[in-house]
Formats: sequence, C-alpha cells, structure tokens
Amino acid sequence: MTRDSQTQAKPMTAANATLGAQLHAVQSSAHGITLDITASSDTWPLSATINWGDGKSTPVSVASTAKVTQTHVYDRLGAYTISVTLTDGSGNTATGSLNLPTAGNAYTAYGPTRLLDTRDGTGAPRAKVPAYGTAKIKIAGNGSIPAGVTAVVLNVTVTNPTTEGHVTVYGDGDTMPTTSNLNYVPGQTVPNLVIAPVGANGYVDLYNGGWGSVDLIADVTGYFTQSQASGYTPVDPKRLLDTRNRNTVAAYGTVPVTIPTNPQVPDTTFTAVALNVTVTNPGSDGHLTVYPSGQSLPTASNVNFTAGHTVANSVIVPVGADGRIQIQNGAWKPSDVIVDVVGYYTANSKSAYIPENPYRVLDTRKNGVPLYEYNATYGGYDYAPIDFALGDPNVTGVVLNATVTNTHGDGHLSVSPDPNTRAAYEGKYATMPPVPDSSSLNWTAGQTVPNMVQANTGSTGLVDFWNVAYSKTDLIVDEFGFYSKN
Repeated sequence: MTRDSQTQAKPMTAANATLGAQLHAVQSSAHGITLDITASSDTWPLSATINWGDGKSTPVSVASTAKVTQTHVYDRLGAYTISVTLTDGSGNTATGSLNLPTAGNAYTAYGPTRLLDTRDGTGAPRAKVPAYGTAKIKIAGNGSIPAGVTAVVLNVTVTNPTTEGHVTVYGDGDTMPTTSNLNYVPGQTVPNLVIAPVGANGYVDLYNGGWGSVDLIADVTGYFTQSQASGYTPVDPKRLLDTRNRNTVAAYGTVPVTIPTNPQVPDTTFTAVALNVTVTNPGSDGHLTVYPSGQSLPTASNVNFTAGHTVANSVIVPVGADGRIQIQNGAWKPSDVIVDVVGYYTANSKSAYIPENPYRVLDTRKNGVPLYEYNATYGGYDYAPIDFALGDPNVTGVVLNATVTNTHGDGHLSVSPDPNTRAAYEGKYATMPPVPDSSSLNWTAGQTVPNMVQANTGSTGLVDFWNVAYSKTDLIVDEFGFYSKN
C-alpha cells in the first residue's frame, strides 16, 4: 500500500541524439521502488539494462515509445543510484541515472536523554510556552543524533498548565496537523509518547493549543532514518510485570524487568522494546523512569502520576546488554507497576516505519455511537474493530494516538489484533474476540486521557479497541504512521 511517494526524473543523453529516455521512479513500499522508462529512438527494438544500485540488475526489452515499468525490492533500506543503459540495434548506447531513497525508516535506540525542559532552560529559554505558542527542539545534530533523521521518538510531558488545552508535535516547517498528541486541564501533569516527523531543518515543533501558558518537557528514546538499522516486530500484548502479585516498588526504589526470549519475543538480538507501562495504587505524587539496565538513572521520566490514580503510558526503551530494563519509582511512597510488551526492534526485522500526515480514523463523538458499558446480555464489553491494513499483507503494525473522553466512570482501553476479517463483519458471521488482559490507557470518571498505541495488525489487518468499563465512553483514534515489511 503506497501512502507516501516521491518522484524524480532525469533525461538521458547519447552520441545519437534521438536515443534517450525519461526516467521516473516512485517509492512504492517501505523497501520497494517502481521505475518507469519512456524511451525515444529512430530504430526499434531497444535493449535496456537497469542497475538498481545494490549489485542487482534487470534486462528489459523496449519495443516502442510506450512506457516500460519495472519494480524492485531492496534487501536493505538506504539511498540508491539507479542507472539505465539503452542500446539500439547498431550498438549506439545512452545512459541515465537518478537517486532515490527507500521510503521505509529504521529505528536506532538512543538515550533516554532530556532535550527540552522549559522549567530550567534545557533546549529552550527558561520560560513557560505562552498560549498558542511553540517550543522548538533541535533533533538532527543534537548529541550524536545524525543529520538526515526523519522521525524521532519523544516522551512529551506538559506540566504547570493554567487552563485546559492540548499539545501538537510536528516537523518544523511542516503544516501543523489538526490532530493532537496530548490533552491537559489546569494543574495537571500529562505525559505521552510521540513518534514525530522531523522537519527538513532538523527541528520539531511543540505547539501549545491552550489559552494559558504551560511548561513542556521532552525526552528522546530513539530516532528513525532512511538507512539500515532496526526494524519493528509487533506482538500480541504480553504482561511482563505486575507488582500487585508481589511486592510493590518502594519509594525511590527500582525494579528490574527481564525481556523474555520466548515465542513472544523470539529474537535475542533486540535493541529496544515497545511497552505499555502502568502505575497503580501510588501512595503519593511522583513519576516512573524506564531505562536500560547497566545505565545510570537518567533525568528523563515516562509516567507522571498523582496519589491514588492509575496512569498508563507507552514507552520505547533501549534494552541493556543483560537483556533487562529498569523501572524507578520516583515518589516518596510505594507504587504498583504493570508492564506489557507490545513489540520489539531488531536488525533482523525488515518491518520499517512509514510516517504519514496525521489524520483522524475514528471519532465516536461525531458518529454518535460511543463505546458502551459492560452488558452481560449482549456478551460482555463493547469494542470497535478498525481495518488499518486495507488489504495490504505487508502492513505489520500501525502507530496511533487513542484518546478517551466523555468518560462516565473508571475504566481502561485495551487494544489487540482481531482474528476476524473485514468480510466476516460485513457478512455478519464474525465471532466475538477474546478480551485482552492488557491495557493501553486508564481513566477515571470525567477524565480525557490520550496515549500513543503501537497496534499489531495481526493476520487480518483489523485492530480492536475495547472499552473495559461499566460505563460508556467516547473514543478518538488518530493515525500517525505504519510499519511495512516490504
């Protein structure tokens, strides 16, 4: 499925001025290129050789001025020089070339490292971001983050807001999307993970969409480039830790979490893991910091919470050399911590990230059909299945922002792949999927809560959003990009 493409064209030259061609290339998938050759000549047919720039070539016969189309899939991401040599029956030749990067983006673990904190002047002036103002973060060239970075993984936190509002993160110089990444109310501290495109100048903008000032914090945990690094493998959500079944995490204490190498995470070469981390039963206000084992505690934070509240946040974190991560409870009283793994990054995976212009997939406030409360007669909890692959078998996962609002009671949202096909729902013979035992975000009555979700599209391309609650809620889903293995 091509959702983002790029084209280049370059005329050929030859000793015989009538022999030549126009070349036109399009990024057709994460690893794929489609090349069009439109030739001109006094005599036909012509023979052509396409050198794809990766040591592979394709011979082609050109019978007329009609366009000839060829496709190629690269084993590795990167920028390639594609050259074409035309030869007529008299031995005259013409050559031409063009350069084009593959569309896919691979992940490199980094940090966690704080890039922005308007409270103390890190990365920006020491001042709150004003109403409808913007804070800019330098990404490319910051520390060891290279030039040419296309997207960045940030944990963005808003704190000290004086009014309600939202924050939108996007590439500097790009058009600001109409979607948001996190929402806040006065006095609230809210974190959310963001995979944001980086502007052509290497910067990212954080827009304060509220009519009062806020402090903004941003911690980087990785970045994407159009070159070979780590690809993503989604998994069915799997619980790795639940301290409610053991000892709580002590005040300012740390709990190690081993990333298991089993059928759930079978590749031992992973460089980072995608998690959903939840704090519950906290005895005081505080925060959680998730970081690689063997590294000193960073200043970054991943989950911020207040006493007695349950809060979840997505986390992408590098894994230590011993296959473990650490979670520190930055509070002066104990807290329970829950960790679910949703995917991992490894050099062995070809599934690459393709960012999109963010767009709204679902808003139940507009269609008038919220996710309803638990109903034993109906069959349990309500859910919304959404088809994200749209028939493309190469799509392995999707990057979303899920937001619940108009909440009437406590609950949580679970997200999981649906075993049913779209045809099964349209034909009304779909079976009820099992309710997952993991959660993607948690809320209490009256809250509006967002969270980034890296959803596994499974074997059918459908993803379920479960309202695990005894009261109805509205759901908003925005798509920011997807992973593709071709």
